[in-house]
Amino acid sequence: MRVRLSTEVGFAVRKLRLSKEMTLADLSARCGIPLSTLSKLELGQIALNHDKLMRLCRALDVDLEKTMFAAAESAPLASGRRSVTRAGNGDPRPFGPHEGRFAAADLLSKSLSPIFVDVVAADLAAHGPLQHLRGEAFALVISGTILMHSEIYAPLALASGDSVYFDARIGHAFLRDGEAPAQLVLIAAGDLEI
Repeated sequence: MRVRLSTEVGFAVRKLRLSKEMTLADLSARCGIPLSTLSKLELGQIALNHDKLMRLCRALDVDLEKTMFAAAESAPLASGRRSVTRAGNGDPRPFGPHEGRFAAADLLSKSLSPIFVDVVAADLAAHGPLQHLRGEAFALVISGTILMHSEIYAPLALASGDSVYFDARIGHAFLRDGEAPAQLVLIAAGDLEI
């Protein structure tokens, strides 16, 4: 039986070896695998048979079975979940000074939060304090023109179809530019509790 080791596994072997302050020559002497083979293994260029893999694990003092079960327990399972939000729908909630409709509101522990935002504030006084979110975000203007203000950049004008990817931990505000209604889709990292 041959076991294909990926680049990540080769990197893990190297990291284990270095954490034990072993050279490739030291590891080769302990497990009986040629130095050149170990080098290629750490670069993710070769496959090892079961016997060599077990000798390597013993030399590094790694319990392969325990490691595999720990990795399996910590690996996220594909959930296959989905949530449909029909046009004009969504869980209506305020988003700062704006009117928001949160898509996929029925799902808990999301990796990202999509929000349809009706941008109503036209100036910073009407907006209030700049918003701070947990991570990165992506905003796509659906209609109208929007001015994005932030703590570190000059105001940015965004027209319908324009988008911006940004660090939402930095204070920011979306303002309607003019009298016409303005809407955007904001996709923020994490499960927002707003």
